[in-house]
Amino acid sequence: MSQVEVQIMGQSYLLACPPGAEERFHTAVRKVDAAMCGIRDAGKIKARDRIAVLAALNLAFELSDFSAAPAEPGSSSHNLNNLLHRLDTALGQDGHLL
Repeated sequence: MSQVEVQIMGQSYLLACPPGAEERFHTAVRKVDAAMCGIRDAGKIKARDRIAVLAALNLAFELSDFSAAPAEPGSSSHNLNNLLHRLDTALGQDGHLL
C-alpha cells in the first residue's frame, strides 16, 4: 500500500491506498471533502465531528439504492464498504472520519 496525503475540509490526512486504486481513492476523497465542505459552508454546524457524521449519512443515503441488495464482492457497494473500513483504520487514532 502506498501512503497518500489528502486534504479533507482543509485538514491533511496521510492515508494508505491500495495499489491500482488511486483514482477511485481520490474520487472518494473528493466526494467526502465536497460533502463536508457543503455542510460546513451552509453555516449551521461548526463541529468537525458533527459535519463528518452528517456527510457520512448523506453519502450513505445516496448509496442506499445500491446497497438494498446484498453486496457482491467486487461491487461498488462492497468496494465502498472496504474503503470506508480502510479510512476508519487509517484514522483510528484520530477517531473515525465516517
